[in-house]
Amino acid sequence: MIDNLDQTGRLLCKLEESLPLAARATPALAASIREQSGGIEVSPSCRVTRVHYLGDEGGILCHLAFDADVGPRAFIVSITHLLFDRRLPLAHEIACYQKHRVKRLRRDHGGAARARTRSLL
Repeated sequence: MIDNLDQTGRLLCKLEESLPLAARATPALAASIREQSGGIEVSPSCRVTRVHYLGDEGGILCHLAFDADVGPRAFIVSITHLLFDRRLPLAHEIACYQKHRVKRLRRDHGGAARARTRSLL
């Protein structure tokens, strides 16, 4: 198991109650979004509008909304590709989930997990 199902379930409920949630795309995610939206310069600032849990394979996924028009594309990414303000009430729990998940993916699956995570973009 990659995720602790009890902790992940509690975090998911708290995230759903807190939506929409301000976030920032990591530099790698911002570059991928820019590439997929035809080179439109998109601010890394975004809002998480929905969350889903796809089990150990996908983890917590977030639907993103941007202020800029990025066309008809929907951006659904792993929560591990987002940064959150440390003052956010859930910031510590999110950071713990992200750190735990990335650590477990690297340990349990090595390079194959990183390739799957990149394909979620």
